[in-house]
Amino acid sequence: MSKNKKSFIFSGVLFLLFVVFTIVVKNVDVHSIGPNGSAVGLATINNSFKNILPYNDAFYKISTVLGYVSFLLVVLYGAIGIKQLFERKSFFKVDRNIILLGMFYILVGLVYILFEFIVINYRPVLLDGLEASYPSSHTMLAICICVSSLIVSKSIISKKSALNVFNALTIVLMVLIVLTRLASGVHWLTDIIGGILISLALCSLFDSFVNINKKNSKIEIKI
Repeated sequence: MSKNKKSFIFSGVLFLLFVVFTIVVKNVDVHSIGPNGSAVGLATINNSFKNILPYNDAFYKISTVLGYVSFLLVVLYGAIGIKQLFERKSFFKVDRNIILLGMFYILVGLVYILFEFIVINYRPVLLDGLEASYPSSHTMLAICICVSSLIVSKSIISKKSALNVFNALTIVLMVLIVLTRLASGVHWLTDIIGGILISLALCSLFDSFVNINKKNSKIEIKI
C-alpha cells in the first residue's frame, strides 16, 4: 500500500472517530448542566472537568491573543503567494503547496462556519450569551494553522537552521494555545477533544494532498 493511500485512510479514520465522538457527545449522559439550563453530553466527565478548571479570565485572554498571533502564519503564507503571483505573472505558476494551503484554509473556514449552525452544546460560561462550543474552534484553528505550516514550511524554507527555528516556534505556539484554552475554562473537555480530532483529520487530509505534489519550487526565507 502506497504512503499516500495510507495517509488518506488515516485521515478517513480520524474523520470517522470525530463523527462517532460527536454522536456520543450529543446523545450520551446528557444533562442540563450548562448556562441557562442548556444540555451537555457526557455531563459527568464535563462537569468534573469544569470543577477542576473553572473559568480563568487571564488564560482566556492569553489564549485569545496567542490565537491572533497564529494568524500571522496565514498572513505570511498569503504574502508568499501574492509575491509569487506578481513575480511569476500567473496564478498557475505559484507553488502548488501555497495554493493547496489556501484551499485548506478555505476548508477549515467552512468547517468553522458549519459548527456555528450545528450546535452540539454551548459554552460552560456566558461570555456573550449562549455560544456554540463544540468543537473548540480556537483549538481547531490553532492546530490546523500550525500543523499545516509544519507540513508546508519544509518545501519553502531551504535553510535548515531557519527551518528548525521556525518550526520549533510554531510547535511551541500551538501547544501554548491549546493548553491555555484548556485552562481558560471557556470550553467543556469534550469541546477540546473534538477540536483536536477534527483538526488532525483535516491536517492529515491536507498532508495527503501535499504528498501527491512532489515537485515544488523552493524559496529561502530569511529568519
